[in-house]
Amino acid sequence: MSEHGTPGPPDRAPGAGGGGAPPPPAPAREAFPRQQARTRRFTLGAPRDVTVTPDGEQVLFLRALGPTDPTTALWVLDVASGTERCLLDPRDLPADAADLPAAERARRERAREAADGVVRYALDRAGATAVAAVGPHAAVVEVATGRAHLPSLPGPVTDPRLDPTGQRLAWVREGELMVAHVDGEEPRTLLAEPEAPVTWGLAEFIAAEETGRSRGFWWSPDGSSLLAARVDVSPVAAWHLADPAQPWEAPQELRYPAAGTANAEVSLALVDLDGAVTQVTWDRQALPYLARVDWSHDRPLLAVQSRDQRQLRLLDVDPATGEATVREERTDPHWVELIGGLPRRLPDGRALAWRDVDDVRRLTVDGAPVSPPELHVRGLVDLVDGHALVSVAEDDPTARPLWWVPLDGRPAWRLTAAEGVHAGAAGRGTVAVTSAALTSTRSEVSVVRGATRRTLEDRSATPPLSPNVRMLRLGPRALRAALLLPHGHDPGDGPLPVLLDPYGGPHAQRVLQAGSTLGTSQWFAEHGYAVLVIDGRGTPGRGAAWERAVAGDLADPVLTDQVEGLQAAAEALPRTLDLTRVGIRGWSFGGYLAALAVLDRPDAVHAAIAGAPVTDWRWYDTHYTERYLGTDPTAAPYRRASLVERAPALSRPLLLLHGLADDNVVAAHTLQLSAALLAAGRPHRVLPLTGVTHQTPQEEIAENLLLIQRDFLRETLGR
Repeated sequence: MSEHGTPGPPDRAPGAGGGGAPPPPAPAREAFPRQQARTRRFTLGAPRDVTVTPDGEQVLFLRALGPTDPTTALWVLDVASGTERCLLDPRDLPADAADLPAAERARRERAREAADGVVRYALDRAGATAVAAVGPHAAVVEVATGRAHLPSLPGPVTDPRLDPTGQRLAWVREGELMVAHVDGEEPRTLLAEPEAPVTWGLAEFIAAEETGRSRGFWWSPDGSSLLAARVDVSPVAAWHLADPAQPWEAPQELRYPAAGTANAEVSLALVDLDGAVTQVTWDRQALPYLARVDWSHDRPLLAVQSRDQRQLRLLDVDPATGEATVREERTDPHWVELIGGLPRRLPDGRALAWRDVDDVRRLTVDGAPVSPPELHVRGLVDLVDGHALVSVAEDDPTARPLWWVPLDGRPAWRLTAAEGVHAGAAGRGTVAVTSAALTSTRSEVSVVRGATRRTLEDRSATPPLSPNVRMLRLGPRALRAALLLPHGHDPGDGPLPVLLDPYGGPHAQRVLQAGSTLGTSQWFAEHGYAVLVIDGRGTPGRGAAWERAVAGDLADPVLTDQVEGLQAAAEALPRTLDLTRVGIRGWSFGGYLAALAVLDRPDAVHAAIAGAPVTDWRWYDTHYTERYLGTDPTAAPYRRASLVERAPALSRPLLLLHGLADDNVVAAHTLQLSAALLAAGRPHRVLPLTGVTHQTPQEEIAENLLLIQRDFLRETLGR
């Protein structure tokens, strides 16, 4: 397909196409909202969070018992025999899995965790023993025998982790870092400040929400000491989340670091098992963000950032003195992007990291690139015997193949097909690959060891709708897009109203070669819409310059790309898209983009559904917002990006949806925009969602939200 929107060979699901493709039965279409809600987007029963033991003999993973079972259990596959065993089912243990500590609930919200039961686990170095949080307890299980027990630990227990030798267990109890023998004997408090607004061993909001660091403590390789994060939230402004449906309940206090305001103060300390504490020292004034920590070999390796994120340093920490010295430095006039899984310490002491070279993100060892210049590295997947398994973008950002990159300079090679979206894990001689394809509604986990190939059992439900999709490149920027049409659509029936269905913001793609991500878009298509999903500037996978095109402006580039992509698609497919009836829907940044579209481009977009939108970037968090708009919330970039200031321009139907318990994009965003619209005399609709966070896992709410959106589009666009 050309850069200017001429369609090329379509990528289609089985049976997809024009008039020859039969439509799905009406019951399947009507059943989709409830089935998607009940199955948590068809994820329950699918294997996930796969780990290969270092010897390559066992593969651990999480999976619910069935497609509507919300309780996830820990399983193991014996690679040689192909036998799968359930290692840890929370229902077999004398623990209340629903009685979660507040810190664990917060962690799951930050991780967008939709399941219950065992949702995270940790292994010792040999992969012989696993530990997981089950309700307020820690459960320890031997991988070989499946023998599990609940150590008698002072709780509630958050983030239990075994030391590398498997002899001791560390965990966080209400902000205190604790340690005990794996059988629960001799529990001790290592670090605690109970009288202060301080936690030890937990990731603060910014780390968990934005930098990808979900942990707050790390064992030394020999199990004799720990490195722990101290988080003091006293400088952070206190916000309050109240539930208007329960006015008798006290509001929840939320320490929220809004753009331009103070962050939590984060520091590090080394603590021996006898309680001796050594502070880790670096220039925290200049580099306050503790973005990443790795202690896989002799010395801890840190990645720390400046407040404006234009400077990143890799620091070596002396475990005897706590002194941190600069190993490498990265600078960028806009920001230094963080990469999943990096940095990592290699066994010989070198640092595995990344660097942007000629607009390509390269894997580096001590600063020297080792990955091929044609591969844009998306993240480190695993590290085995001097080989890095990495996720990359090649010439098509809609695919995510896996490559092996030797760290000694030998040529790299592709592990998976170039097409599709792949994730993985590896141990010695064994690779487990999770693969998704555009033509399939489910992923497959394949385990390969030599000539032996196994497939993990998938117990998830099969979505009732398969994607009828074409992948497009639109306009002079070759915008990647997915166009979904009703099954059986005949162009002779006339053009269809259009539904734009983007996320559109940094750090996330929606246009991927994975049919499992397109179910909701296809459901809307079955109601008579041409659904167009476009990834514009700022989205990952197309090089550093593409990502940085939104620097200083989160409004104009992302909206311009949606409108130009829409017009290019209509020019290429004039009998398919009706540009006189165009709607848009989105959640989070997508909600911001949806509201922005009807405010700024009512000529092109005629109705919008904005879910949990950021409406004024002064009220969103520091690390995300300041990366793009700067550290001064009174400056012009914030005014340009504000929806509240645009409120008088509304002339099209707008439906605002927002969870009142949302602690990420707080409901004040929607309420402030609504107030500004009302003051300007602009009619609109607001649907407050009682008890709902930034996610919507509640079955009835998730189902009815889709139906309400469908009805709003019918009313405003027709069909």
